[in-house]
Amino acid sequence: MNFSKALINWYHTHHRDLPWRHTTAAYNIWLSEIMLQQTQVIKVLDYYRNFLEKYPTVHDLSRASEDEVLKMWQGLGYYSRARNLHKTAQTVSENNGEFPDTYKELKKLKGIGDYTAAAISSFAFGEAQAVLDGNVYRVLARYLGIDLPINSTEGVKLFKEKAKQLLDKDRPADHNQAIMEFGALHCKPKKPKCDSCPLQIDCVAYQQNKVNELPVKLKKVKVRKRYLNYVILQDQKEHFLLQKRTEKDIWQNMFEFPLYESQNNLNQATTQSFNLTLPTENLIRLTDQPIKHQLTHQSLFVHFWKLDLSESFKTYPNLLEDYEVVTKEELLDYAVPVLIANYIQKHFFKG
Repeated sequence: MNFSKALINWYHTHHRDLPWRHTTAAYNIWLSEIMLQQTQVIKVLDYYRNFLEKYPTVHDLSRASEDEVLKMWQGLGYYSRARNLHKTAQTVSENNGEFPDTYKELKKLKGIGDYTAAAISSFAFGEAQAVLDGNVYRVLARYLGIDLPINSTEGVKLFKEKAKQLLDKDRPADHNQAIMEFGALHCKPKKPKCDSCPLQIDCVAYQQNKVNELPVKLKKVKVRKRYLNYVILQDQKEHFLLQKRTEKDIWQNMFEFPLYESQNNLNQATTQSFNLTLPTENLIRLTDQPIKHQLTHQSLFVHFWKLDLSESFKTYPNLLEDYEVVTKEELLDYAVPVLIANYIQKHFFKG
């Protein structure tokens, strides 16, 4: 049985109708592939449409500010993707808006790794490059019976070789779309549809009853716990303070309320805890229980605190050097982490 032909035949019958599959425009494909990294298709659809509506060309995206792009990306997560997206848009725009048409040259762009370069080069330019994402690893591991960990050095090397060998070099775009879609819809992590699988006869894992054992993956990195405390300061003019996260950490270049990261869950805090030059009376904690927010390798436990000042922030000039003073309505204009955006929406704009 021809592996690629069987997958492509399956794909033509069962594939999902997704907007980025109706184009060979490198810009559209690049945009979708960056958004789809570590994110489910259903969540990407609206973001993809909204980005294309606001930034129909790479030149439009390049002219936007980073803050605007982060705001548009808000809620999609893994914000380094948005920062790299913006930088790459500027690079491509300077090249007359033309994306490189080869895997090798695409990889030189910010935020484009092996998988994304292979996807863009094959979908947009028909280059014979095999993609390797989680779905592809799973299909190949089961079909070929490979028990090397997919995230080990040896495993990655072997899977790259096998993916390249099985690629239909005359129809790389169809092949790549097919194998990824097959892994997403048919050869799923749990409850794969083996009874109706077109690869069943030659599938080593099925023949050896090892479907649920493959692929093999090395244990994940230990999840780190962090305790974040945000204080919502409001002065007599109903203004608030925001600061920009400039360090290389989660949510880089996004905005947030004044922050104190503690070693554990806090029951009491003062303005001194937040290193603020303000009256030192105790703050009111607004959250009874911490809000848990899960990232890939971090579990965040977040409390919100509050302090209303009887004077203007202008009374404390040192604050104006470190923070931006904004109105309640302006809070909606800033790119903030989604957990803060949700809190603002829920508690500031209930009606």
